[in-house]
Amino acid sequence: MTKKLLAELLGTFILVFFGCGAAVLMGPQIGMLGISLAFGLSIVAAAYSLGAISGAHLNPAVSLGFLMAGRMPMAEFGGYVLAQIAGALLGSLVVFLIASGKAGFVLATDGLGQNGFGAGYLGEYSLGAALIFELTATFVFVCVILAATASHVSSASTALAGLAIGLTLTGIHLVGINVTGVSVNPARSLAPALFVGARRFRTSGSSSWRRSPAARRRASPMPRVSSVRAASSPRPRPAPPRSEPLGRPEGARKCP
Repeated sequence: MTKKLLAELLGTFILVFFGCGAAVLMGPQIGMLGISLAFGLSIVAAAYSLGAISGAHLNPAVSLGFLMAGRMPMAEFGGYVLAQIAGALLGSLVVFLIASGKAGFVLATDGLGQNGFGAGYLGEYSLGAALIFELTATFVFVCVILAATASHVSSASTALAGLAIGLTLTGIHLVGINVTGVSVNPARSLAPALFVGARRFRTSGSSSWRRSPAARRRASPMPRVSSVRAASSPRPRPAPPRSEPLGRPEGARKCP
């Protein structure tokens, strides 16, 4: 059991480190496609390296799916979830330590790739749209994992399960990054949000706390035209004070 929990911890760490790390550290350079591939490839790496030990769930929603399908005992479920949250927290911590080494990085405003919705976040989708996407995407993702790892599947197909799961997660990100940043994983969402939320309350009220550097640049890659003009145009100099015309002193003689 200890090996399984350590495998889940390490695997979830890999997912958060590569996925959220790509968004925070390289978002402007690799864009949404690169971030999607980072999340998908991290699942592939964890599945093939750790799947034989724990099944590489890396996700409380996936563990819940295995539990409901009768493929996981209740006694293991709680330990898996705690290990996954611990791995996500560790991954977020490492990403934060790296990002904080860059001048100008502010956790409360730059973030750690946390999820969000509504005004100021990427596509500014409503709460209803965000919930519909997350529920649908999580359902599809869990179904693919359960089907790809089922006992009746041939050994040849099982060998490709990690690739199928990773590509599915990549596709989900390509569809939904602009909606919620894509969660489909409570541990992946909880860990960055805890770091950023705690910092936000310490610094008393940053309004853009939900937006990572990559998110802010994708949402507004260029400053507004008015801002550019205001920044580039020289400030008008104040007009010199107007001098009043000198009056003729009383008793002054007129010039001939």
